[in-house]
Amino acid sequence: MAAASLYSKGLLILHCLILVLCIASSTLHASEPPLTLDYYKSTCPTVLELVRKEMECAVLSDPRNAALILRLHFHDCFVQGCDGSVLLDDTITLQGEKKAPNNIHALKGFRIIDRIKNRLESECPGIVSCADILTVAARDAVILVGGPYWDVPLGRKDSKTAGYALTETSLPTADDSLLSIISKFIYLGLSVTDMVALSGAHTIGMARCVNYRNRIYGDFQETAGTNQLSHTYLSKLKSVCPPMKGSSDNNESAMDYVTPNLFDNSYYQILLRGEGLINSDQELYSSLLAVETKKLVQKYAENAIAFFEQFSESMVKMGNITNAETYTNGEVRKNCRFVNT
Repeated sequence: MAAASLYSKGLLILHCLILVLCIASSTLHASEPPLTLDYYKSTCPTVLELVRKEMECAVLSDPRNAALILRLHFHDCFVQGCDGSVLLDDTITLQGEKKAPNNIHALKGFRIIDRIKNRLESECPGIVSCADILTVAARDAVILVGGPYWDVPLGRKDSKTAGYALTETSLPTADDSLLSIISKFIYLGLSVTDMVALSGAHTIGMARCVNYRNRIYGDFQETAGTNQLSHTYLSKLKSVCPPMKGSSDNNESAMDYVTPNLFDNSYYQILLRGEGLINSDQELYSSLLAVETKKLVQKYAENAIAFFEQFSESMVKMGNITNAETYTNGEVRKNCRFVNT
């Protein structure tokens, strides 16, 4: 009875939260912005080819670079929309997002974007925005490690501001509850289905010890019996991540320990076994409120094609998140790290 009551109250809170967030998310949204597939057709017709070549070099040198670029794109879009703000360095007059607590140790791959930008500035100076570069690079990153293709609408502008404070409230974290994760996606105009599909990006991701320490040392408040790590897996993780905070905080483990460098659906199969590395991932399947999300996890675990199709659709939707201010008053940066002078 207690569990049923908690479940009913949880669903009521969830429905109310979704309603409130849908009303609140009017300025930052995932509705269709004026982006087009042929935006650079006359001004920089080789843009897709050049981005692809640079990404091929990056992923060939280290397959993990695919996950780095994909994560950069996620962290960019979740703060101020997909505007390249995550790429900005600190200056005297601007506090960038790179050193925010949720980003400082989590984000890498900036030099890859720098190389792509330098190449495009030589070919088409002042034409291609950093926000568009990052969006295309993320798509190519997925393809290069076995994931699906999707067309990328283009025409984004680069922001002249960054959202340091927003990284605290907008970005999902490893210990977020299912309710918290859903609220952050809904606020951006992304559905629960989008959330579960986009979480599948963790099939090529790595997590730092500090983000899964609670999971492996029993601090996670269990909400169901399907979140237990196997003894062998748990022992391996503990060998990488000791219980005390310190120098080991940045030790990393793959979120998909089966095929860490291949974009596939094994991430969802791992969740079915209760072996999701971070709490927020396992919540998709194990939370008492995980009625809809549990069905989606099961669907994608059984059907890789369904996952690929939804992931592609959701990536386009996420990539379309815009901020009206940036689109109206944004620019095309000459250097992705700095606003134009």
